[in-house]
Amino acid sequence: MNIEQKQQLDDTSGQAPLGKAGTKSKEGIIPSKLYKQPKRKPPAMAPIPALGVFYGFLLVNALAAVFAPIQDCDEVFNYWEPTHYLNRGSGLQTWEYSPEYSIRSWLYIVIHAIIGKFGSLLSSCPSFEFYFIRLALGAICAACETRLFSAICKTFNPRVGIMFGIVMICSPGMFHASVAYLPSSFSMYTTMLGMAAFMDWRGGLKTSVGMMWFGIGAIVGWPFSGALMIPLLAEDLALSSITGDVSEIIYRLLDGTVRSLLALALQIAIDTFFYHKVTVVPWNIVYYNIFSGSSRGPAIFGTEPWDFYIRNLSLNFNVWFFLALCAGPVLVLQFLLQGRSTTRQSPIRSMVFAIPFYLWLAIFSAQAHKEERFMYPAYPFLALNATLTLHTVLAYLGSGDPTKVVGKIPAKLKLYVVSLFMLLAIDIGVGRTFGIYSAYKAPLQVYAPLHQAEFASGEANVCLGKEWYRFPSSYFLPKNMRAKFIKSAFDGLLPGQFNEAKIGFGFFPGTWLIPPGMNDQNIEDSGKHIDVEHCSFLVDSHFPSTKSSKIEPNYVEDAVTWEEMQCSRLESHTDPIPATMGASLPIAPTCKGTLTS
Repeated sequence: MNIEQKQQLDDTSGQAPLGKAGTKSKEGIIPSKLYKQPKRKPPAMAPIPALGVFYGFLLVNALAAVFAPIQDCDEVFNYWEPTHYLNRGSGLQTWEYSPEYSIRSWLYIVIHAIIGKFGSLLSSCPSFEFYFIRLALGAICAACETRLFSAICKTFNPRVGIMFGIVMICSPGMFHASVAYLPSSFSMYTTMLGMAAFMDWRGGLKTSVGMMWFGIGAIVGWPFSGALMIPLLAEDLALSSITGDVSEIIYRLLDGTVRSLLALALQIAIDTFFYHKVTVVPWNIVYYNIFSGSSRGPAIFGTEPWDFYIRNLSLNFNVWFFLALCAGPVLVLQFLLQGRSTTRQSPIRSMVFAIPFYLWLAIFSAQAHKEERFMYPAYPFLALNATLTLHTVLAYLGSGDPTKVVGKIPAKLKLYVVSLFMLLAIDIGVGRTFGIYSAYKAPLQVYAPLHQAEFASGEANVCLGKEWYRFPSSYFLPKNMRAKFIKSAFDGLLPGQFNEAKIGFGFFPGTWLIPPGMNDQNIEDSGKHIDVEHCSFLVDSHFPSTKSSKIEPNYVEDAVTWEEMQCSRLESHTDPIPATMGASLPIAPTCKGTLTS
């Protein structure tokens, strides 16, 4: 490729490889014949400083870190509790962390425990460490969002980037996913970095960098998130086969594989240290979820109908989800009817980045066991799909051609309709975010009285019955208090306690000593319960429609046995009337739920 040809590519796409004149770049040649760019550039928009965008993402994520309720008990018991054990010596242990099964990686926990240690240097309060880790996650997510935003602006169009930012900032789904202490959120971070690498062709194809980020997300985070890379990697393979750069693609594939294997080696080393045996956690996760048989696997923890994610994503992203679903058909129609793109990329390349969301949605809709967090890694692709659809529609509406029907509509009317649509979408998202916070903030508030001087210094059991799954973690308990479970209607396997032995067992014995009563079939173990007589405090809830039973008495209103300490409003999707959550310690609204002593 000579200098004149390189300059021609620069003028049309801004994505040409940068190499020495008259030679191929190290990352290969991009075939302009396959990816023809529009002859006319889209109208230029003033670039937005990346630092300003970062501050915008950071502000919203910081609000999420402080106010977002914990939506998944898996986040507490599988991630916050092990972190509390490493940093503070106690915590609840799930069967996944038993060395017999070892399907959770300690590397992921260690990363957050180190962050938490820095927070503990600023304050000895356990909950401060909790929020410090959350704020750090929000900052990391903001950095990843900003990187992808910049790549979208440079690769597609600044307007696409701006709308992408709006979707990410105003969607309830991102509000929670951005600071969730979950491997799926970690994979979402690396997905954004991997997308940016595959997307940005400046300096040549960055296959190895993209593979590295997706690889880290799959190894350290969630193994299944690697599926999102398939269409992007297929594009790079297709380009290399067309240009004949076989040696270049082999080099990039090997480079990306080696980088990912280095992350795997680190993970194996860390997990071997903690489990006291060589453990490959990603394989254990895949084996249990796919090959372990009908008596095991994710389905034993509950199943949902095929349309679960359609309903869930319509709540978490409202109109943006439906726009995301339309991205493929809109890009096809654009290619067939206009033959050119409204961005700096052809409809074909835009389609490459639209496919991963469809692939992810199809894969997980086909699974019987469904959870909201399973969609987190695909959130950036959803947002990009939605903005590509909206950008294409806006370009069509912006036509002033009098020969077309849309060109005869007054410009002010079109502006009014578009502005109304955007404001409505933003209002729905912000409104739902605030609604979730106001409805489910009780679990993060009800434990506050335990830190009063008269209670915090003594040893005590804080008991959880039917409210076990709303426990926000041991970070909300004083140092000498332990969370315990009393029998409720739940008949699955509850967490046990990490072994707290300190003498004669080396470092962190709770990570390698086999705990009693664990199994991988969700079979209840009565040893996880204690008698209510041994409870110093109790957290319970009561809804007007709740019917008490022998196994689940109405502790909240039992004023003879329990003294109410704290009562917070709690709402339920199954009950139109708010509950009382208190602690007797009970948890309540108008104060029907409480923390009781």
